[in-house]
Amino acid sequence: MDLKYKNITVSGKIAVGTTTLSKSLQEILGWEYINTGALQREYDRIHKQNENEHGATMRTDEREQAMEAQEKKMLEEREHIIFEAWLSGFVAKDMSYVLKVLLICSSDDIRIDRVMNRENVDLQTAKNYLKQREGENIEKWKKLYGDFDFWAPEYYDVVIDTYSSGRMETVGRVLDKLGYKQ
Repeated sequence: MDLKYKNITVSGKIAVGTTTLSKSLQEILGWEYINTGALQREYDRIHKQNENEHGATMRTDEREQAMEAQEKKMLEEREHIIFEAWLSGFVAKDMSYVLKVLLICSSDDIRIDRVMNRENVDLQTAKNYLKQREGENIEKWKKLYGDFDFWAPEYYDVVIDTYSSGRMETVGRVLDKLGYKQ
């Protein structure tokens, strides 16, 4: 099948649906799925760290930059990858052969509920996870890469609000943009 893009990035903040979308796309397309968050969580577990409490500040600048460089290299050199990472779309912003998807959720209440259910934590802990991780990550990335809005719509080919778009509609919109026909 002749598609418009050779790779896909799926970006977004915590609990906006990036993993759900990425796994659905993998199921349909049969492409390799790489979840940077899962790789990072494994690294954190090995080093006995809790990413939900500390975000990117517990990682060295060198490690953070190495992760982004590795991601960029993979997107340049390989095909049929679905790359899920907070900054994957920003990293690929100049790659016309990569479909850059940004998921947002316009309701923080929904995001908090998703974190509560996924992490099995109470309301206040879920709110703290969102605030702590997002704040620390954004602060670190601005220090490393510049004062950008990493989720500015102009860096992406498609932006979907998962508050108003269900799972199947979201998948359909991405497949349409990819040029996928069953």
